[in-house]
Amino acid sequence: MAENDRADSNRIVRVPLHEVAHGRTGDKGNRVNISVIPYHDEAWPLLLEQVTPERVKAWFAAKGAGTVTRYELPSMPAMNFVIDDVLQGGVNGALNLDGHGKSLAFHLLTMPVEVPARLALHPEKATG
Repeated sequence: MAENDRADSNRIVRVPLHEVAHGRTGDKGNRVNISVIPYHDEAWPLLLEQVTPERVKAWFAAKGAGTVTRYELPSMPAMNFVIDDVLQGGVNGALNLDGHGKSLAFHLLTMPVEVPARLALHPEKATG
């Protein structure tokens, strides 16, 4: 690898989380759980620093998110967020179009994170 290529791959880029990880969503009542699984194990510690329960709660504030608990699964590596009160009553009580919260994983995956360019799927599209 040429020196310029190495330097470029270490350049810190600001990208949406979906450029670094994928996710899944599940629901139970008025609670949703969202998994975040990095594409590269090397991204795991960076995501732990940036995708915190506090930041996730703020990200979902407009949907009325209550308590946010993060469960870490370092052997995978992955993390699972359990977010209370974000489904506006759940599938039987909400008037929103996504009572199961299936779109909420992608909403979380739009959160910006900063990572080395080599860990992003499309670093050339990065901002900042």
